[in-house]
Amino acid sequence: MSANYHFTLKDLPPDSRPRERLARLGAANLSTAELLAIILRTGSRGRTALEVAQLLLGAEGGKGGLRYLATADLKELAALPGVGQTKAVQIKAALELGRRLVHEEWEWGVTIRSPRDAYLLVQDEMRLLDREHFRALMLSTKHQVIAQETVAVGSLSAALVHPRELFKGCIRKSAAAVILIHNHPSGDPEPSPEDINLTRRLAEAGRLLGIEVLDHVIVGNGCYVSLKERGLLGTPTTGESLAGSR
Repeated sequence: MSANYHFTLKDLPPDSRPRERLARLGAANLSTAELLAIILRTGSRGRTALEVAQLLLGAEGGKGGLRYLATADLKELAALPGVGQTKAVQIKAALELGRRLVHEEWEWGVTIRSPRDAYLLVQDEMRLLDREHFRALMLSTKHQVIAQETVAVGSLSAALVHPRELFKGCIRKSAAAVILIHNHPSGDPEPSPEDINLTRRLAEAGRLLGIEVLDHVIVGNGCYVSLKERGLLGTPTTGESLAGSR
């Protein structure tokens, strides 16, 4: 083989090419590397699109995979061998479409019956965030989702997450109840003393306003902690509890 010859996907037998395999077998039967190769479309000098895809999925010592591609910023992706700005944009666009599809499966109006329901609503997005995001999941009297708002971004503190900012949105949306949600970028959802103190402070403010704080769900990597289930919300409210509505 000549040293100047560059192998491409077109040199593969037709039944081995990712695009042809997808058309014949369906997307579900392709490997992650094959799907990524289709998005990349072309390879780089000396590498096929499939080889570039395999290298990308092995980035960060092989520990990253799709999670790495989702969390890396555009500049970082573009700097990887065989990628560049155009391919980095294509990857980000494809991953965002997947994220939005998952999100759309939970239409507003769905009823939250347990802490797990709240966790499933946000976990695909929030477990990938590299900073703490504090969100309010606003509910109707029947515990149906009417809105979701980000209240604060960054390390949580009483100063950063103020009752005024949290309940301003709840009042605007005429929410009867709210579930507090935030993520731990470390992947460990165990609540800190600050998380517990903040939750009790916000729950007390909600009682004064007539907006019940049903729970505070902390999202980790593939897991969560419900402060309601841990008995850490403070003085129980008189309204129906989240756990009681399962």
